Amino acid sequence: MTTKTIQIAPVHKTITVKAPQAKAFDVFTNGIDRWWPKTHGVGNGPVVSNVIEPRKGGRWYSTHEDGSEAVIGHMRIWEPPSRIVFGWEINAMWKPDSNIGSEVEVRFIAVDANTTRVEVEHRDFESLGAEGGKQMRDQLDGGWPGILELYKQTAEV
Repeated sequence: MTTKTIQIAPVHKTITVKAPQAKAFDVFTNGIDRWWPKTHGVGNGPVVSNVIEPRKGGRWYSTHEDGSEAVIGHMRIWEPPSRIVFGWEINAMWKPDSNIGSEVEVRFIAVDANTTRVEVEHRDFESLGAEGGKQMRDQLDGGWPGILELYKQTAEV
């Protein structure tokens, strides 16, 4: 008996921001609450804030009007100012689930002293199953560009 392994292509997105590498990293991580849309939450109620704990193992979580928290993921690699990798611990129904999830790698590449290229690779959708993984991949392929544009607007201030 053979087992068929599904493969779902990663999402790759790149944006260039007019900000030094360290600032670009800091705005993406420590400043996430300033740019990540409050409408994009996975918790039980309206989002009040988004927080990334700045260390390997740190959580990315949101707080909600009802006082609850929802974990979006955990930092797997923390290499300021050049790279982070975190688990995207959200299931195909857009609910927090620490037992499954995809992975996001964000690289901050200095183009010059005042410009940074930010590369996002969102991968490992296979953990969500064939149908759920493809559905989430397609939604994120369309969603990351708008999210990154919001980030860029904040990073360039």
